[in-house]
Formats: sequence, C-alpha cells, structure tokens
Amino acid sequence: MKASRLSKLAMAAVAALMMAVQAKAQYGSNQATQGPAPAPAVAKRVIIVSLEDRKLALLEDGQVKRVYSVAVGKPSTPSPVGAFTIERRVANPIYRHNGKTIQPGPGNPVGTRWMGLSIHGYGIHGTNEPRSIGKAVSHGCVRMARADLEELYGMVAEGDTVELVGQRNEETAQLFGGEVNPAAPTAAPATVVAAATAPEPAPATNAASTEKTVATDRAVATAMVPAELR
Repeated sequence: MKASRLSKLAMAAVAALMMAVQAKAQYGSNQATQGPAPAPAVAKRVIIVSLEDRKLALLEDGQVKRVYSVAVGKPSTPSPVGAFTIERRVANPIYRHNGKTIQPGPGNPVGTRWMGLSIHGYGIHGTNEPRSIGKAVSHGCVRMARADLEELYGMVAEGDTVELVGQRNEETAQLFGGEVNPAAPTAAPATVVAAATAPEPAPATNAASTEKTVATDRAVATAMVPAELR
C-alpha cells in the first residue's frame, strides 16, 4: 500500500513537471510570434522663442511645459529668425575669445550651460549680466537666467527643434499674450534671416564636466558663437 501511494505521488509530480514544461514552451512560442515589445514613444519637444515678446516656451507633444523670460539680440546684432535644432549641449563651458580664457564661474559670459543651434554661431546660454534678461541687448544669442537655463538644459536634448519668431503671430500671442502684429507672416518664413554679425570662437568644453560626450567635444571644437563679453 505504501509503495503504491509513493508511486502515485511520483506520477503526479511527473505530470506537474510536464505541464510546466508545456506551459513554458507555449509562452516562448507566443513571445516569438508577437516579437519584441515596442520601444516607448519619444516625446516631441519644441522650443519657441518670441523675439518681440522676449519670451521662450518649451512645448512637449504640443503641451506647454515651461515659459521663461529671455534676452535677445539688439537691433544692431539681431537674433536669427527661423526653425533650427539643438546641435550640441555643454555644461560649464570654458569661454575663449581673442586670446582671453574665462573659466566656468560667475564671470563666464555664457553662464553655466551652452546649447548650440544648427545655425552657425548662435545658441541658448546663460549670462554674467542677469539684469539683461527681458531686454534686446545680446549679440544675437538667446540669454537666460541661470536657474531657468539649467532647468531647460535638463529637459531638452540634441535634435530638439528651436523656432525663433521675429514678430508676434497667432501662436506666440496664444503662448505669451499680447496682440498679433499685423505685419507678422502667417506662416514660418521659408528662408532663414541670419543676424549680420561676425561670429566669434565658441566656449570650449570643460574637461571636468561629466555631462559632455565625444560627439559634443567634436562639435564644440569647431563651433562659433558671437562674443558676449562685458
């Protein structure tokens, strides 16, 4: 009797093991049929800068995430108008111009972050003149206050779109308020209008920065930005 009971238990164990093997095989078959899980969707980010309003908005999948006050180009050295992309990002850049080197710190003309645009010589960066924010005083770049700059830097990536709008239109009026400029174009200009300024050497990458990449190093080595010295 005891041997018979052990035999039944052994048979039950074998049956359970076979069922487990079959279930695992079926699961693997289903996975092979379905293929790998789809990659998560990448959010579409767009930065819109209204030169007339001196405001910057970050949109993600069409939703406004942040709005900041910025400084833009002065009349003699205006900011470019058109649609561009962020080509490079540098944390704590070293600034070099006319043989003068300025290390990261309060006196650095481009602040703690640099986001170079696909139009040669222009970018979004900080400033050592915080009182200039909200004014048209730069050499064509977009300046931001330090806290705003560092927050935006952490929310965007290379390849994100940057639209610089010269005159207030329906879109910027909805984003920042104000009346639509009657002279504003109804659509984004097909031809980029660049500021008539001579670009100056870009800030070099800080070797101590842990956020830079090899690609960023190569890009910064050949980049050009207008001089923003005091």
